[in-house]
Amino acid sequence: MLFTLLAVTLLGTVGNNVVNVPLRELSADLGVPLSSGVLAVSSFPLVLAATMPLLGWVGDRFGRGRTLVAAELLLAGAMIGAALAPNLPTLAAFRGLQGLACAAAPPCVMGMLATHYGPNRRNRMMGAWAAANGIGQALGPPLGGLVAEPWGWRAVFWLLAPLALLLVLALVTLVPAEQGRRSGLHRPGAVAFTAGTATLLAAVVLAPGGSLPPAVLAVLAGAGALALAAFAAMSATARDPLVPARLLTESRFLRSAVAACAQMFCLGATLVAMPLYLTGRHAMPTASAGLVVFALPATMASLAAVVGLLCERTRPRRVLRAGLLTLAAAQLAMGLHATAWGGQLAVLVALLVVTGCGVALVQTPAAAGASRSAAAGPAAAGGAGATLGLFNTLRFGGAALGAAWVGLAYPWGEPLLLFGGCAVLALIALAVSFAGKAPAG
Repeated sequence: MLFTLLAVTLLGTVGNNVVNVPLRELSADLGVPLSSGVLAVSSFPLVLAATMPLLGWVGDRFGRGRTLVAAELLLAGAMIGAALAPNLPTLAAFRGLQGLACAAAPPCVMGMLATHYGPNRRNRMMGAWAAANGIGQALGPPLGGLVAEPWGWRAVFWLLAPLALLLVLALVTLVPAEQGRRSGLHRPGAVAFTAGTATLLAAVVLAPGGSLPPAVLAVLAGAGALALAAFAAMSATARDPLVPARLLTESRFLRSAVAACAQMFCLGATLVAMPLYLTGRHAMPTASAGLVVFALPATMASLAAVVGLLCERTRPRRVLRAGLLTLAAAQLAMGLHATAWGGQLAVLVALLVVTGCGVALVQTPAAAGASRSAAAGPAAAGGAGATLGLFNTLRFGGAALGAAWVGLAYPWGEPLLLFGGCAVLALIALAVSFAGKAPAG
């Protein structure tokens, strides 16, 4: 069961970043500027982020195994649709459907791992989950480059579709059936959260391409913010809120979610910007750029289990803070080096490795903190799925914002601006990590 659940996580992560490296080729093939082509990357985490709490609730209500089977079937169909897409809007729509399918994976997988392996092995299981994420991040960029260079970017999706179908078979045969449990849902709040998150992130994602006037983007952002404010207000009084209002201010959950958001912002921005930088300024072949970027997620994956054990031997919050500080330093150094010295390849690889260390040190303690809040905090009585979904909404929302930040900052040609912005966000998350005392449980 463990390996099947981790494989679901791995495939979802690969699907998220597999088009990062062939993005320049994809944009040229579809006849759109690079700043618009970023939509093929950011539409996936946008939908993923908006729908995870709702799909976490669906997993609790109808059974997490059944939910994952339906999700993998949808993922296979959306991969085929993306491979056949004639233009960027169609591709972005199918990438969004892929994000919807993968939105079930984080809350369902994290919940099943926590349920089946218990609190004593929580840090270790979150380390395994983080390792699967890291391996997916490691495989995605080089896989996209290696497949796209000889056969074109569409071949990437033809490769992933049958893998999703194989996971359907594995889920049906290897993962024990899990009964859903009756739980209420405050539908107006669920609609407000999903619509608000999607609208707000859409405004951010669409801003770099210049496809919408600034006034329209402002209206979208304002509408999204109002919808999220309405969700928070309704959750405070609703009988069965999607996410309990008290969770939004619980110190442990807040620290974990903000740290994960900052970590994914830095990771998402680096995995989009570095291939563009290498294939542009360094004129590196697509496949070679993917192999260079491999250093970052490979470091994440290799350290995940070690960080899980470290969190069992010391306070996880200290590990998380060390990771955020490492991440900020590495991102700032990357921007300074690329600006002042033109980005020597060996130094860039070393900085990618240090960035991977920072991500690994943040990811496991943040996930363990969120799962502990889901199991013992104010969300426990209503089910952990939506709570873990909210945590992952903030994670992948950070990835979507990071990709959008690249679309805004990359055309300026200033690496220090791009990576310095990532460093600032990591330092803000570091400051938030000192907020409040850890709740009991």
